[in-house]
Order: sequence, then C-alpha cells, then structure tokens
Amino acid sequence: MTRVVGVIGGGQLARMMTPPAINLGLEIYVLAKESSESAKIAVTALGDHTDTQALLNFARECDVVTFDHEHVPQSVLTELVAAGVNLQPKPEALLYAQDKLLMRKRLAELGVPIPGWAEVTTVAEVDAFVAEYGGRAVVKTARGGYDGKGVRVVSSGTEVADWFAALAQGEALLVEEFVSFTRELAQMIARRPSGEVALWPVVETMQANGVCAEVIAPAPSSAGKVADMAADIATTIAHGLDVTGVFAVEMFETTDDRILVNELAMRPHNSGHWSQDGSLTSQFEQHLRAVLDLPLGATAMVAQWAVMSNILGGPASGDLDAASAQLMAEYPEAKLHLYGKSPRPGRKIGHVNVIGDELDRAVAAARGATAFFQD
Repeated sequence: MTRVVGVIGGGQLARMMTPPAINLGLEIYVLAKESSESAKIAVTALGDHTDTQALLNFARECDVVTFDHEHVPQSVLTELVAAGVNLQPKPEALLYAQDKLLMRKRLAELGVPIPGWAEVTTVAEVDAFVAEYGGRAVVKTARGGYDGKGVRVVSSGTEVADWFAALAQGEALLVEEFVSFTRELAQMIARRPSGEVALWPVVETMQANGVCAEVIAPAPSSAGKVADMAADIATTIAHGLDVTGVFAVEMFETTDDRILVNELAMRPHNSGHWSQDGSLTSQFEQHLRAVLDLPLGATAMVAQWAVMSNILGGPASGDLDAASAQLMAEYPEAKLHLYGKSPRPGRKIGHVNVIGDELDRAVAAARGATAFFQD
C-alpha cells in the first residue's frame, strides 16, 4: 500500500519534498493557506495551520504528518496527537524550536555548549546582563522570530523597552551573550523514531541582512575537531529532545575556539539545500525516510565541494524566465531551484547549487549565477 505523507504548510520546503516523494513511490499531500503557494503542485487541502478541525480533516488522509514550518500552536498539536495523528516531529520536540527560552533551558540541562543567557522581564535586568557581558548583548523574542526578525543587538535595556511593553502577563524575553565569532556553522542531521541518525558534513553559512545568503559544504578547514564537535552536539540534541525527521543546528565558531549553539530548526533547512545536488541523499528525501521510520540514506558528498547561493529578491522587472535562461547559458554547471514565488525585495525566491572539486571555482559560479537575478 502506498504511504501518504502529509505536510502542514505550502512553502518551498513542501515543494522540494515533492520530487523525492514521487521517486520513493509515496503520495505527498500538502495543506496550504492558499492554492497559489509555493507547493501548489502538491496542495490537496486548504486551511489555516491554527485551525484544529482543518488539520484533523487533513490528517485523516495521511499515514504521517510533518511540517513545512514550526508555527502550528502547541494546543492544536496536542489535539492532533489525542486524535491519534502520527506527527513527526512530535509536539514535545517541536516546542524547543518554537520557544527560544525553553530551548536554552533544555540545552543547558543537556550540557550542550550555548552562549551565556538569561530570561528577562525588565529593562533593569537587561542592563545588568549587559554590564556582566562586556557592554553588549543580543535580545530575542522567545517566539516568532526568524531570518533576523525578533533579534536586536543592544547596549542598553531601553533599546527593547517597546518589546517589554508588548509582553503579555507571564511572558519574557531572552537576552544572550554577544558572541565574538569567526564564522557561522550549521549541522544538518536526520533521526528516525527507532533511533537511527545520519549526519551530513558540517557547513559554513554566510548571512546578508540577517538572512542566509550562501552555504559552503563542507565548512572549510572543519575536518577533525570542528566536524567532530558539531556532530556530537547535534547527536546529543537529537536524542535528548527526541527529534525525528531532518533538522538543523545553527552554531557559532568563536574567536576563543568554542562551538556554541545558536538556533534550532526542526525541519529541512536552508543550510541543507546544497544536499539536493551535492549529497547522495538530499535532506528532503531523508526527511521523508525519517518521518516514515524507513532506513536512512547515505549522506556522502558527490564532489569535494558544494556551494549554495540564495536568490534573494529577484529581478525588479519580474522576468524570471530571462534571468533563468541567462544563468543556464552562462553557467551550465549550476543547478537552479526556483520556488514558484514572485520577486520581492529580500524574499527568498530560489537558490543555485554548484558542486565541484575546486572551491574557488564553485563559489564564483554560484555567485555569478545568482547575479542574473539582481537588477
């Protein structure tokens, strides 16, 4: 019998799960808010991710339900589980990607290396933390922030006074050590319910205006200590939080040789898009295998290097066809992945992967290819 994987959310991650689902002989159903969303080719139902009844109706047709995003409320997830829905990852794990304060508390309990942090509810508490940590700190909203949103670097608590004013009773902000880092890393890992794990090489990520712009796999000069530390951290988190499916652990490599966990994403992630063309098993195929508790695929790279470059914004003219044709003609080695989205400043509308045995050439090709989408 063909198994059905349901995906809550119709974004680009659901879209990119579709080809491997077809290849594996699976049916993939997608619940989206609008029929025009990125994963429209696989949309089988329309509904809001906060609508319990819509999710229950959708889930009845699926053998397992997973996520394109992490925004389904815990109250809704609890009702789905109570109704017998097979959710992967489970709400108890997803909670730590939804709430940064709970994530920090749990990672500290697991002994995972993290920046210095505190839960704060007043300007004075931020000021005290800033004084302790050298005059600067990072303040984050506990929920809802992504791609640089909900994050401020501050030297005084008054710089987030508006956030305190907006907090509901019982809510708090997260304040963290301002980490002096040499680069940002990400470790992609997959875990199936029966416990098997598989890891890809640790990668280096580069940001632009708080949004991931480029990924290099593997992270240069990471073989040995850095790779081992990143893998150990991710494996500890996977088992400690009982995570299932593919997820990302975003980390800092610091100027004093520490590896510190920054964020968690319990789903396929931008830092793993390179695996579509650079790994024996892409993160999207692996996610499907994992949530169905199937044996995981090999994660070895198919070339020495893989470079992923995001297409951010797109051409102001909106002419994606012309840009795509130029890219294909000039960089035939580049693999283009578009998300079916219209151009808009700052919006991720696709990415380009280039693989090869010379890093400089791969980086130049990836950057050159995405340049056709910039007016």
